[in-house]
Amino acid sequence: MKFRFLLWILGRLLARASRNNPELQQELAGKDLSFELYTLDGKVARHFIVKDQRIGSHAGKAADPAFSLGFRDASYGFATLQAKNKQQAFMQGIQDQHIKVNGNPALVLWFQGLTRYLKKR
Repeated sequence: MKFRFLLWILGRLLARASRNNPELQQELAGKDLSFELYTLDGKVARHFIVKDQRIGSHAGKAADPAFSLGFRDASYGFATLQAKNKQQAFMQGIQDQHIKVNGNPALVLWFQGLTRYLKKR
């Protein structure tokens, strides 16, 4: 439940930042894609749509995502996204095969960079 809520909040925060933050809008310029975060057990999935310098999100899987991140289960996904050193947590999860990356890995790094726009100034 916490992971599902975290993904929903992430979608809301990214949507708001994409409306209000010119730096994020610049980062989104020219991007027209979707991506998804989900659990490998299929219980939780949320996809994000980047279009016209805006980000939106919806529950469920995307039809044709540019990339997807699958977490072993909801508790592991929550812990990874809440880790102090997210980069290390992601790398360890991928190495241990607790996180499955499909699609363009460069876009995964791009997505991780978007989180800097969610911090308070």
